[in-house]
Amino acid sequence: MKKIKEYLKDAYTELMHKVTWPTWNDLQNSAVLVMITSLIFALIIAGVDFVFSRTMQFIYSLLY
Repeated sequence: MKKIKEYLKDAYTELMHKVTWPTWNDLQNSAVLVMITSLIFALIIAGVDFVFSRTMQFIYSLLY
């Protein structure tokens, strides 16, 4: 039990003194960047899916 207490104490000390936390402004900028990047990737994947779907429909229409 003593080792667990010591571990938690050391983890808390490291989090409060050694970790550099982002500012609120940095955090907001990062969140916006992640949302924009996710939207761009979603649009790219949707476009590729649409093109692939239409291509496969065309190929199947030639076969049947």
